[in-house]
Amino acid sequence: MSLAPWAVQRHRSRGRLHPEPEAATRSPWQRDRDRIIHSSAFRKLQYKTQVFVNHEGDFYRTRLTHSIEVAQIARSVARELGLDEDLTEALALAHDLGHPPFGHAGEDALSVAMQPFGGFDHNAQSLRVVTVLESRYAGFDGLNLTWETLEGLAKHNGPVRRPPPYVADYDARHPLELTSYAAAEAQVASQADDIAYHAHDLDDGWRAEFFDPADLQHLPVVGEALADARRASLDVPPARLRHETIRRVIHRMVTDLVAETGRRLADLDPADADGIRQANRPVVGFSEPMAEANRVIKEFLFARMYRHWRVNRMTAKARRVVTDIFALLHGQSGLLPDDWRARAGDAGTPRAAAVVCDYIAGMTDRYAREEHLRLTDLSVSG
Repeated sequence: MSLAPWAVQRHRSRGRLHPEPEAATRSPWQRDRDRIIHSSAFRKLQYKTQVFVNHEGDFYRTRLTHSIEVAQIARSVARELGLDEDLTEALALAHDLGHPPFGHAGEDALSVAMQPFGGFDHNAQSLRVVTVLESRYAGFDGLNLTWETLEGLAKHNGPVRRPPPYVADYDARHPLELTSYAAAEAQVASQADDIAYHAHDLDDGWRAEFFDPADLQHLPVVGEALADARRASLDVPPARLRHETIRRVIHRMVTDLVAETGRRLADLDPADADGIRQANRPVVGFSEPMAEANRVIKEFLFARMYRHWRVNRMTAKARRVVTDIFALLHGQSGLLPDDWRARAGDAGTPRAAAVVCDYIAGMTDRYAREEHLRLTDLSVSG
């Protein structure tokens, strides 16, 4: 399939920080995607929380299943808009690599612990994972992804005018044009993230009985999808009604995103990908009614799911686990495994804090629970 003029073009790629010969059988972004999939950080996503901690149920989403769902939606949208599907997919698969264990609870705990040392940001950590923490190649640290993939990771939520410390440091060595928008492929991955979030959190919350169909029927988009599902599937079992509803929600959101983005592209008429980067607003986005519907859905999920007492209890425990591990290891870096201890140096320093942060951010939910026991429970051997 030929690409639209505003898509990122293979022959105009800005290459990699460490030059490598091109692959004979894959585009630069296919190679990026493959490197991401084969990374240890990507594999760990299967044991990292989305909302429910990993051991709470086999059917609930994890960071890995979320990333795959984002990639599916993003690739479909990219195809409709004439964008490079492989670059879009690579960005979708990589966008959560920097998330610590226990979802937002773990991120909140690390943010507080790291506040004296520059803070913690999962987007910056994703960039750190793919540029330095993955150690798979003899010639360089990280995955040596293309400029276009790194740009999309750094800017998929929009221009970065006050970059976190690591993003600023990396940009000084390998400029990513942080104050402009990312290319359309990254913008698609970002919006697909929102669609997947809303759809699967509605699905998981409904499955967990945090709410039921009666609670959803007045929500914009969701209520309409539920009514359509009921009309199309009379006397369908509850589980199938849930699936029929959620797939209609995804369809409505994707359809709106493609249509509104098409209107914006027609108005802007960009000659190339740089025309999208230099626009004064995002080119990929929802219509105003759908954006408002997404806001209402998000408020509903916060009230009925993310702040549900069962989630609150697990969140409180998760924060305590991360907080305890950070305090113990930062205060006594001799407790770190050998390779991490060598990097951390003296306890209590900013360098030690950064190393401990990397160590914790790379943990799965299960490993973090076990490490907490090893550090705090005398009955558990180290």
